[in-house]
Amino acid sequence: MVALIPIVLFGWLPIVFYLFVRFPPHRAVIISFIVAWLFLPQASYPIPLLPPYDKVSASCYAILLATIVYDTSRLTTFKPGWLDVPMLIWCLCPIFSQATNGGSPISPTFVQIVTWGLPYFVGRLYFGSLDGLRQLAIGMFAGGLAYIPFTLIEGVKGPILHQMVYGVNSFEDWGQARRMGGWRPVVFMQHGLMVGVWMMTAALIGVWLWQTGTLKKFQGRNIKTLVIVLTIAFFLCRSTGAYSLFAFALIVLFSAKFFRTSLPLLFIIGYIAFYLYIAASGQFSSHDVIDFITQIFGEERASSLKFRFDMEEILGAKARQAFLFGWGDSGGNRVYNEYGKDISVTDSLWIIAFGVHGVVGLASLFSSLLLPVVVFCLSKYPARTWAHPKVAPAAVLAVSLTMYVFDCVLNAMTNPIFAVIAGGLSGLVLKAPESLKNKKTMSPPRRKSLVHQKSS
Repeated sequence: MVALIPIVLFGWLPIVFYLFVRFPPHRAVIISFIVAWLFLPQASYPIPLLPPYDKVSASCYAILLATIVYDTSRLTTFKPGWLDVPMLIWCLCPIFSQATNGGSPISPTFVQIVTWGLPYFVGRLYFGSLDGLRQLAIGMFAGGLAYIPFTLIEGVKGPILHQMVYGVNSFEDWGQARRMGGWRPVVFMQHGLMVGVWMMTAALIGVWLWQTGTLKKFQGRNIKTLVIVLTIAFFLCRSTGAYSLFAFALIVLFSAKFFRTSLPLLFIIGYIAFYLYIAASGQFSSHDVIDFITQIFGEERASSLKFRFDMEEILGAKARQAFLFGWGDSGGNRVYNEYGKDISVTDSLWIIAFGVHGVVGLASLFSSLLLPVVVFCLSKYPARTWAHPKVAPAAVLAVSLTMYVFDCVLNAMTNPIFAVIAGGLSGLVLKAPESLKNKKTMSPPRRKSLVHQKSS
């Protein structure tokens, strides 16, 4: 079965080409990205100077080539805007990080572009409208539904499916998968935490599309029933961090619906920015946070969080030695003992970005993901519009993106679909707000009756 891995990965290109022939481009892109992310194997093949060929690069290469072949005119419609600048800086950061540390910038820069820049660019091309984001939201909801049977199987049996289908394990440490008397599903992703955030996002989208009346049926089935089933499956993923994100997101969305305010979302974004500032500058102290977490979630979860904070303190101190552009891929961002052994663990995306690409990389990455959300809710589509069926899909994707960024403060689960969302939101808010009024057809002028004609 190991032979299936290269067949699936390298066979993805003709499959994506077929999808572009079979479906409209928007739908082909959605299917290509989501199916690849959910079901392609956790494997990679080295390519000189380029990023390893894996499920992310396979999707990006295939979609771009198919766009060039079948949807060429779309490339000419792209107009860069100021919101694209942070992502551009993030993609080019490796050039400066490598140059200041004597390394070659070619491969790291291409890795950054393929992992983040290309998904963002695809989002800008295809989902920069309310309708485009609606299709993307429904596609992600469908992806969550498709994952239900697989998460349920692994919730009982453990992370076995990758081994069964592809012949190799993608997840070795089963101790991390054991949670709450069962198993935290991994399926075809890197970690159970990644599955938890994915199922949380899909459930959140379903709840909001149902509550706003945006989607009443899906594939002929009542949306309420599907949302309930999906939400139960999400809770069976046994990811307590995702539970918290789900609760925060519901508070944000229903505050917008009932109180017409986006303040809870802006507060979360402000908290993320504040935490990154004090953590990167070395002013953060974890003692009070650990005491609070111990009271709420228990000592086991608190000790795990304390270990992360301890690691981030020593990694942050090392990163501040190359504050502006970081250490690049030299390994200088790691911490070693007196015997030269690496004793550091990088759990969070923010500390990886800070250590490897410095404060410039850290600021550009998080700005590229959060700025479109800020402009969306402050300038273009205020909270009072979020329950409107036309705006609801974009609103829930903006909230979902914020929850993903919130998760990146503690974890490093890179998911290109959230970069696609950021690109779509940027494309949407760089334009004038779309009209939310339903176009009414003009009724034809009434003809005079025969009686009126005769009397006249």
